[in-house]
Amino acid sequence: MAAKKSPKIDPKAQTVEVARRLAISFPEVICELDHRNAFELLSATILSAQCTDARVNMVTPALFARYPDPWSLASADVSELEGIIRSTGFYASKAKNLMGMASELVERFDGEVPSDLDDLVTLPGVGRKTGNVVRSVVFDLPGLPVDTHVGRLSRRLGLTKHEDPVKVELQLNDYLPGSEWGPFSLRLILHGRRVCDARKPKCDECSMADICPSAGVPVTAPTTKRPASSKKTPAKKTPAKKVVAKTPAKKVVTKKAVAKKAAPKKK
Repeated sequence: MAAKKSPKIDPKAQTVEVARRLAISFPEVICELDHRNAFELLSATILSAQCTDARVNMVTPALFARYPDPWSLASADVSELEGIIRSTGFYASKAKNLMGMASELVERFDGEVPSDLDDLVTLPGVGRKTGNVVRSVVFDLPGLPVDTHVGRLSRRLGLTKHEDPVKVELQLNDYLPGSEWGPFSLRLILHGRRVCDARKPKCDECSMADICPSAGVPVTAPTTKRPASSKKTPAKKTPAKKVVAKTPAKKVVTKKAVAKKAAPKKK
């Protein structure tokens, strides 16, 4: 009997419905990076690369107490700055990006964080994701940050097939009004952290299980065929045959030969 095919999903209609349900599950839009202004959020988002928000929030109080504005951060002592942010990982490159970002803000934007995405992405350590975080959270402007959670859940829920974050962002932008881009991203991140875990999704607790094509599907399909070993199996050695030395055959001496030997030779 042929396996039942899952119904075809319309990505746009699916995105609209997911956004509606997320708004019910997470009525309050929350950015989990602690900040008081655009400069602090920009700095915290740079630190959040390859690091949890919880860890960043442990580091930023000391960071902002020591460097409260772009001018002080731009002239920071590198070793001191690295010491403060060390626990976030990749501290050397992050310190370089933080100081570079602060210097650019001072030199090009009079110490103010720009709101235009084209300006934001010219700052060291700032890509589209970070720029969209600042735009949507601080400036309340359209911006859909695509981090690992947003990309992962968008594919799981059937909203996109793209792997590239920029392609995911632009596709989702077409499905939702600009005012919903930021809230949608933040809610999807919360859903990914609290319900749709990367390895152990809680499908039985998910408000979207009935419309999710991945609900109940194992994250990693069981292996049905063991991969061939890369190690070569040594060829079986055929035991060498024992070489038995042949014993020369004994000469059979006849009576006639004995008599002949005994007869005297003619001279």
